[in-house]
Amino acid sequence: MSATFLTLQPRPGDEIDPSVDHGIQAIVSGASTAETCNTDLAAGPWDFDARPGYGPGSSMGDVIPTGAPRQGELPAEYRAASEDELHARIRAAKAALGERVVVLGHFYQREEVVTHADYVGDSFQLANAALEHPDAEAIVFCGVHFMAETADLLSRPEQAVILPNLAAGCSMADMASIDDVEECWEQLEDIYGDLTAPDADGLVPVVPVTYMNSSAAIKGFVGRHGGIVCTSSNARTVLEWAFARGRRVLFFPDQHLGRNTAKAMGVPLAQMPMWNPRKPLGGSSADELDGARVILWHGFCSVHRRFTVDQIDKARAEHPDVRVIVHPECPMAVVDAADEAGSTDYIRKAIAAASEPTTFAIGTEINLVQRLAAQFPQHKIFCLDPVVCPCSTMYRIHPGYLAWVLERLVAGEVVNRITVPADVADPARVALERMLAAKP
Repeated sequence: MSATFLTLQPRPGDEIDPSVDHGIQAIVSGASTAETCNTDLAAGPWDFDARPGYGPGSSMGDVIPTGAPRQGELPAEYRAASEDELHARIRAAKAALGERVVVLGHFYQREEVVTHADYVGDSFQLANAALEHPDAEAIVFCGVHFMAETADLLSRPEQAVILPNLAAGCSMADMASIDDVEECWEQLEDIYGDLTAPDADGLVPVVPVTYMNSSAAIKGFVGRHGGIVCTSSNARTVLEWAFARGRRVLFFPDQHLGRNTAKAMGVPLAQMPMWNPRKPLGGSSADELDGARVILWHGFCSVHRRFTVDQIDKARAEHPDVRVIVHPECPMAVVDAADEAGSTDYIRKAIAAASEPTTFAIGTEINLVQRLAAQFPQHKIFCLDPVVCPCSTMYRIHPGYLAWVLERLVAGEVVNRITVPADVADPARVALERMLAAKP
């Protein structure tokens, strides 16, 4: 399939619908011949709130941890409301609240949610955007759980950070639990000795580095153990910071970002063993770990794991002049086959900077790709994966939940507040501050 409902370029005078949900509804109704990974995506996410799991979409096959947050039942009036009614209620609630609330929307959110956001960006951009509103009583974060936690870490104590749907977690973040990471650290101590003791060159045996896409507990662990947080846009700078302080880096939870970044810095693949928390010594030998430069956690993003070299080859065959840009969370072979790799913000800026009409094949979440296609109609922009399969957990945020939390605020009630305990928050902030200080 070379073109789908969601990637087909418009005829002159037509516009691209930026809504992935509209495209999925058309697929399920038979109005589109495109393909989706799960027809349940056409249902309201409240149909899945009471069930364990990440819901339909890219992460539906991932195993959710026991005790993961679940969302209580959304009142029937929001489940039954039409799209137009929900939009009207959200606008009315925001108008009533004024500057008392700021709504943040991640790049991967549904168009029906992003349209109401005061700021749109990646997780760290949005956390910083919250800082620009110190007088707001509430920050409504339309994203996933770890993002709301980061906003809580960086906001003032009296500000309430709200996640519209508590079931909006992140399967990749869940792949590095605090218990597994602490067990890994203990096993590394058995191999390397005192992990706080520098050698003759002043380097400690291991420096932990966590991707922003991790829980507050993991960020706190990193802060307590001399480590640092990174984003997809500054991972190289952060690894340079870590190598200046340690012989090795323990990088989690995303193996692909760690591998792609370290490989670009000249670290041989043989010096990047994988740590699988389900295996003794992570599945490596003591000798392999002794010779390691980067120990990669066995984690991944199910959205970006869907992209393949075959998809790139097909895009090039059908569009010889195509410019392929993928996210560094994609597997190494995909990054190597692409023309460029970069963060969501990098992808957005690269398209915006193209002065001549260009064909772009993009390897990242479909909501962003479709929005970019609508925003820049002078270009032909399509997702490498022809199957419409949004991020399962981002898709759990629906206008019905946004209307609910905003109207509860109008009524004087805070629901779905995300709070990070002080014993976790303090060291987590240290790790974030180190990241902010590590400038390219």
